Amino acid sequence: MCLAAIYWARIDAIVFASDRHEAARVGFDDGIFYDEIALDPAKRKVPIRQIALPEGRALFDEWQGKTDKVPY
Repeated sequence: MCLAAIYWARIDAIVFASDRHEAARVGFDDGIFYDEIALDPAKRKVPIRQIALPEGRALFDEWQGKTDKVPY
């Protein structure tokens, strides 16, 4: 979610001192995130399923028709 928020916010650059391997060495191991994202959603440890609702499509259609939106 943090990485997604960075991209949605259009942040120009990310600066960091230690990589994920250094963080893992001291107990902040986020390797599972990288592993899980690479998997097909049906094979992830936390089940993910979509429930398609007409209201969801209608919201995107309404957004698409807006003339004052910020394009993504």
